[in-house]
Amino acid sequence: MHNLPFAAPADVGLCPLRAQRLLDVLQSEIDRQRLPGAVALVARRGKVAVFEHLGRQDPAVGTPMTRDSIFRIYSMTKPIVSVATMMLMEQGRLLLSDPVAKYLPEFAGQQVAVEQGGHVRLETLARPATVQDLLRHTAGLTYEFLGESFVQRQYAADQMGSRERSNAAFCETLAGIPLMFQPASVWEYSRATDVLGRLVEVVSGQTLGAHLAEHVFEPLGMTDTGFTVPPQHLARMAEPFAHDPDGAEPMAVTDFREPGRMEGGGGGLVSTARDYARFLQFMMNKGALDGVRLLGPRTVDYMTADHLGAIPVAAGASAALLPPGHGFGLGFAVRLATGIAPTPGSAGMYYWGGIAGTTFFVDPAQELFALLMIQAPNQREFYRPLFRDMVYAMLVD
Repeated sequence: MHNLPFAAPADVGLCPLRAQRLLDVLQSEIDRQRLPGAVALVARRGKVAVFEHLGRQDPAVGTPMTRDSIFRIYSMTKPIVSVATMMLMEQGRLLLSDPVAKYLPEFAGQQVAVEQGGHVRLETLARPATVQDLLRHTAGLTYEFLGESFVQRQYAADQMGSRERSNAAFCETLAGIPLMFQPASVWEYSRATDVLGRLVEVVSGQTLGAHLAEHVFEPLGMTDTGFTVPPQHLARMAEPFAHDPDGAEPMAVTDFREPGRMEGGGGGLVSTARDYARFLQFMMNKGALDGVRLLGPRTVDYMTADHLGAIPVAAGASAALLPPGHGFGLGFAVRLATGIAPTPGSAGMYYWGGIAGTTFFVDPAQELFALLMIQAPNQREFYRPLFRDMVYAMLVD
């Protein structure tokens, strides 16, 4: 087993009582039936100080949560695919300034849909979207669940969230829909990383799943991470409540008993806390883990710097995903200031999460990373800041 070294919280500058308080609060949420179960992991100075499993893995049958329960990590797939892309850049196989259409010609000649007074007109591009635009979500794309614009309705009508088409077929369909914005004009959270997954396939000559397995998961010892769940491991899948505890419409989660054709670079992976912690320690180590180097240190610095500058965040649902005081790098949100945001953190901290509730953050200034694995889709906006607040409260030196 590829395990990270362990330490008592006090040995790495974390308060044991405050660490226990986090677990007590999570347990109280489980006792109140708002959360089925959780795996919480906190590491500092290269050592895991908290790694606890609480509650139930599957509330329908009462299976207890375990350290190696498997979670749908959804958009926590994006940082991994972004790393794979940057590895190809380091190998000289692509430039971030390359137009997307250089590798995916179906995206050539795209236009932008402009809505005015109930009418839609198509506008030519000021400049084509680049690989960098895909990495930082400025390629003019969107998500169908972020709103009701003409373009978003097209995404929904064409079922862009379907797992039934290949990555190649996905891009063929998506390229036929106009862009929502001019490339590099706004930050809009989007299906850009799904496109990036297909780009990795074209550049590498491998399927995305095979490429990630060979070049990321195997080198990093991420043995339980992939786009499918082997039948013998289905019993380890963490599941949400069948009914939303707050009375809202429950979000349908991916059923991994049914294999899909698409290996979605934007949200298709499953993983465990142990596996994802290894990925985060690799990032904290600036591109290396256990003697294996996948990225150069300066490339990791570059990925986790702000790439938006003066580019604004799109109005609407995207604004809630990138709070004040934050920018976006290449696959990660990046904190720009110690203050401003409604949660604590150091400038230079980077993070992301998945729509079913999983979340992580890495704080290089504090030599800290933390990971919460839950399957509670509708409650994610409560548990993410709660977890962040309580982890930072543990820091006592």
